[in-house]
Amino acid sequence: MSHAFILRDETILCRQTPHGWWPMQVELPQSDIDNPALNTHDTHSTQRAYQVGRVTLFESLAPTHWLPNDDSRQNKNSLTAFESETANTFTTNAFTSKATLAMTYDYAIANHVTLPKILENAELESRGLTSNNKEKNTLGNDECAFIAYRLLITQLPFALSDQLSQAIQLLRWQADTQFCSRCAAPVVHANHGERAMVCPVCRLRQYPRVQPCIITAITRPNPQTGTMQILLAHHHRYGQQKTPQQALQYGLIAGFVEVGESLEHAVVREVAEEVNISLKDIRYVSSQPWPFPSNLMLGFRAAYAGGDIVIQEDELSHADFFDLTNLPKIPFKGSIAYALIAQIAHEQGISL
Repeated sequence: MSHAFILRDETILCRQTPHGWWPMQVELPQSDIDNPALNTHDTHSTQRAYQVGRVTLFESLAPTHWLPNDDSRQNKNSLTAFESETANTFTTNAFTSKATLAMTYDYAIANHVTLPKILENAELESRGLTSNNKEKNTLGNDECAFIAYRLLITQLPFALSDQLSQAIQLLRWQADTQFCSRCAAPVVHANHGERAMVCPVCRLRQYPRVQPCIITAITRPNPQTGTMQILLAHHHRYGQQKTPQQALQYGLIAGFVEVGESLEHAVVREVAEEVNISLKDIRYVSSQPWPFPSNLMLGFRAAYAGGDIVIQEDELSHADFFDLTNLPKIPFKGSIAYALIAQIAHEQGISL
């Protein structure tokens, strides 16, 4: 038996459960499984590895990554009641194959994959089912709809979130890489399960592109009270305050790594460019694949060394050091920005 995630752009086909939306795997027809030209599990086949609109996903090798997404807990015994329910939901929806597949909605329709009845956006909004909040999503259990990846990652296990990130990036890469970048000839897929597009004319091989980005949590003691502070900035892309009641979102300093520079150099450069301060004690913490569009976020921590904040006005509208006990609205749980902030808060005995 083979199953697949179904995607439409940056949304994933999900089923409504008592615990919120959950990615569903659709059973593939036997004719699809038996066809060697489409079978992505046969690594010795001379047929093409996959078709545009269909990919095989790698599975995480770390069992702990399948636990509910919570940065402050290390084992299942310490989970809250809701997290235990989420873990049970995952068990109920557990994968039935080691190599999980993903395909676009258009590919599924063209290849006669049986899909459930799918709610469209207007119907979702009319029924109040557009968030992934358990309390708000008490109606329409077992309904199916395409839900934005950003809404899902707040509750998914890291490994499942990473697989869906893979799917979004690979399916977009396939769609965007159908011609040779050297001679413009139409490309074909590499054989033997290799993720590559090959030019039959000049033999150029094109692989999925990953864009490294650094993101940095910068701390210092409050000059007056000694309370630990963290540097946060309001980026123009977060939007502007429309009403006095609406809270502006703040995040960490981040940016792309340039050609020819180290990750540490990128941290120093981006911070200097965006807020004009210097750093010390720079250290790497963790990473996260981020499919907007195909980034690998590399998380760092650093200590403030000196300088006055001067913002890069075409990027930011405000930046300042905030006490960890009095933070503005920050990025959502599931993002590496939240994880870095939560790690520092946890060290100070503060729960976000």
